[in-house]
Amino acid sequence: MFRVRNPLRAALIAFLVGLPLSNASGETLISKSVTYFSIGGRTAAELDRALAASGPLMKNTGTRHPGATRIKFGGTITYVSRRGRCAVGTARVTLSTRIILPRWKYRPQASRDLALVWDTLAADIKRHEERHAEIARNHARHMERAFLGLKPEADCELMQARVAELSAAEVASHDKDQARFDRTEAANFDRRMIRLLQYRLDSLKKAER
Repeated sequence: MFRVRNPLRAALIAFLVGLPLSNASGETLISKSVTYFSIGGRTAAELDRALAASGPLMKNTGTRHPGATRIKFGGTITYVSRRGRCAVGTARVTLSTRIILPRWKYRPQASRDLALVWDTLAADIKRHEERHAEIARNHARHMERAFLGLKPEADCELMQARVAELSAAEVASHDKDQARFDRTEAANFDRRMIRLLQYRLDSLKKAER
């Protein structure tokens, strides 16, 4: 059985102050890309070692993983004067996600059993990383609404402090949700893989009848 280690995703966020506009508005800008790293190996054990040696390196753990999702938040906030107080004029959150997945170069030559195991594992890694990207998207949209919902402050220095405080809280909430998802996935990995392998095997048997 392959070892799948689930990394805690780190998020970065930076907000810039722009020129004031008249109405509070927001538009979350989201981009996603997928890249692959190639691995060799002719047996399950060799594939396991190849994933451990060639997978993306996680800086927070110093170890490599079979897949990863790089997440970066950013954006701009503008401020306006309303009845002598400083308020958020516009809030635009940006989110960039880069999913990194393995690609086995010997898949076409693999035996049926090993191909079955690999296809099942590769699909599960992809699903796992796509879910990380989805969690980030949900938080980006929530973050934008939270900025637009801030009440005006006496001056823009106080308003900027509130924005910074909210930014830190939202990123911390995002990281907790990502970590919670990883813990749940890790706890259920063996049972999930057995169930998925059995499902694929049953599907193959039905197709051969």
